[in-house]
Amino acid sequence: MVAITVPEVDYTEYTNRQLVAVPLALLAVALLVVVGWYVVTGAPANLGLEFTGGTELRLDVDGENPREQIDGAFSTEPATVQQVAADGTFVVTFQEGSVTTSQLEAEATDAGFDIRTIDSVSPSFGTDTGLLALGGVVAAFVGMSVLIFVMFRSFVPSLAVVISAFSDVMIPLAMMNLLGIDLSLGTIAALLMLIGYSVDSDILLNNSILRRSGSFYESTSRAMRTGVTMTLTSISAMAVMTVLAWLFGIQIMTAIGLILVIGLLADLMNTYLLNVSLLRWHVYEGVRR
Repeated sequence: MVAITVPEVDYTEYTNRQLVAVPLALLAVALLVVVGWYVVTGAPANLGLEFTGGTELRLDVDGENPREQIDGAFSTEPATVQQVAADGTFVVTFQEGSVTTSQLEAEATDAGFDIRTIDSVSPSFGTDTGLLALGGVVAAFVGMSVLIFVMFRSFVPSLAVVISAFSDVMIPLAMMNLLGIDLSLGTIAALLMLIGYSVDSDILLNNSILRRSGSFYESTSRAMRTGVTMTLTSISAMAVMTVLAWLFGIQIMTAIGLILVIGLLADLMNTYLLNVSLLRWHVYEGVRR
């Protein structure tokens, strides 16, 4: 087994402003991307079939130039066409209202394609599902925020946890837009998981500094040895899952794994730069006031 060695960081060499500069700058860029996406499209990210409605076909296409065969087989242009690396099949999606499921099935059969699966979602069901899913994310974040304030009963340490969790969700959400990953039930689940990961690492740091013996820097180093090891182990596991899911053509697992890797990397930055700077200000300056 490979041991993970966490290097010691001399925080005395950096001011609080230097520590928060990078996390806040990346959060600002992420918010610009998400807000800009909402202004242009009416949603914070590209919505998947579960929310917009539509039809997805998984096809086995023989012969040369399969992409050209797919483009010429259907009377309506597909919204997306993706090849599964593991078995060479193609996942073809169509937006709701562009064509009926029965017509798509008939056209695929006439073109000589082997239809592996057909999935269809109605627009009304997709809208209800989207509202319920987004409501769940908001409820989870609000509940987490209230619980953190109850636990620490101090404004700055609680605010540090909430800001870190917020940034851990916004940065992957912005990257989803840039990488073309749709917002679906699976990717929303990944964002909810990131809230849990973020709160876990931040509470570990806060407890070590505020409730255990030792100086601020000793407590921070102690928390880092545990927290960084835990996060790097999770990143490694998620990276392996992402690669395997991509190879076997499991698109939703690929998206979830990629989001978790990005979010956990953001969590390392936010916890040990942003959170540490706020806690140091709280311990050395804020408590005196």
